[in-house]
Amino acid sequence: MPGPNSFDYAVVRVMPRVERGEFINVGVILICRAKRYLAARIELDEARLLALFPGFDAAELQPHLEVIPKICAGTPDSGPIGQLSQQERFHWLVAPRSTVIQVSPPHSGFCLDPNQTLEDLLNTLVRLPV
Repeated sequence: MPGPNSFDYAVVRVMPRVERGEFINVGVILICRAKRYLAARIELDEARLLALFPGFDAAELQPHLEVIPKICAGTPDSGPIGQLSQQERFHWLVAPRSTVIQVSPPHSGFCLDPNQTLEDLLNTLVRLPV
């Protein structure tokens, strides 16, 4: 039976007013090198965003968030960054920046199934409890 593999992940955040340092989590990026896995899932809860930041234009933000999973997948429409190696794409995505879309510092763990781990992280870090 195969053992667990190490992975790294970062939380994608929206910070409408960077100077205030307030944000909401909107996604997770996960890389598992042993499985050659790099993926991101983004789930922007517009109602929650507008409740916390009234007047923010979520429609303008959406296309910028949608490119993150494309870069992870290395799709042809992901631009030059999407054509880098998985490791380089992950490092580019998690590099610190001072913009409306930011990512947390990377965190590490162990998993058997990176896809299930990504789903579990979304449930824990992004989705509101039902």
